[in-house]
Amino acid sequence: MAKCAVCDRAVHFGNNVSHSHRRSNKMWRANVQHVKVKVNGAAKKMYVCTSCLRSGKVERA
Repeated sequence: MAKCAVCDRAVHFGNNVSHSHRRSNKMWRANVQHVKVKVNGAAKKMYVCTSCLRSGKVERA
């Protein structure tokens, strides 16, 4: 479950490129944490990325 509930940040796909320029698949996962968050005054557990936590888009409960 690597998807932010606030900004929908999820995995990104690309290529590993070796020195000889051979390519293999690579996946970048979002840094998503399972945290207690205040939603409409009530505490709720959500998956939130760390950039949303640091920027103040979400308030911890």
